[in-house]
Amino acid sequence: MPSPFPGMDPYLEHPGLWPDVHNRVVAHLGDHLAPVLRPRYYVALEERTYLDEGADLALVGRPDVALVGTGAVGASPAARASSTTRAVEVRTPMPDTVRETYLEVRTVGEGDVVTVIELLSPSNKRPGTGRQLYVEKRMVVLATRTNLVEIDLLRAGTRMSTLGPNVESDYRILVSRAGDRPRADLVPFGVRDAIPAFSLPLRPGEEEPAVEMGPLVHAAYDRAGYDLRIDYRRPATPPLEGDDADWADGLLRPLRP
Repeated sequence: MPSPFPGMDPYLEHPGLWPDVHNRVVAHLGDHLAPVLRPRYYVALEERTYLDEGADLALVGRPDVALVGTGAVGASPAARASSTTRAVEVRTPMPDTVRETYLEVRTVGEGDVVTVIELLSPSNKRPGTGRQLYVEKRMVVLATRTNLVEIDLLRAGTRMSTLGPNVESDYRILVSRAGDRPRADLVPFGVRDAIPAFSLPLRPGEEEPAVEMGPLVHAAYDRAGYDLRIDYRRPATPPLEGDDADWADGLLRPLRP
């Protein structure tokens, strides 16, 4: 079954589902671009791996629950371990190994990186190792002659910084051409909009192929059978609000018995 949403399906943003969505969309985009860019370029599927501590790692060393016995000060160990003292089950924060895939368009022969294509993950948009590493890489790319395409299909989190007008949107695609910096093209769009196409920058003076992201995301949805994994009877995570929630409710009502 295809997604009931005409553009980005907000249910795909669920943190438990997004890693699978991310890798499938990136791989599908790479498979789509490879024959388009032949014979001058090839598309490399790259990966970075790191430990993401998440927001809760700062709590390490700070107990969630204090166990206090009823024995008086100076009481013997036997007295402190009285029957009134009991263990309480708690959880400790655990770092998570994150694997993020991205694409590099490289020249045939030399293997020079011409364009980097990134699909953002939740860890890129919240404080922590994931954001720090990504921002550092982003700055390195922006300081070189490499083009950058940054696709943000996540409503939650802190947007990647840009200078100029403050544009509020659910989603966005940034195209930064090396020869035009610091100017870049930012395409904002909402949950009710179709996912827009973008022009893939290559070397200066070369024709830029159009990349239709909407059909690629919907094809990944179909291939993965996400309709079998998503419960559209529940709210999306993060939830939709206001008019967007009413609009989505109208789309999903036929799917809710």
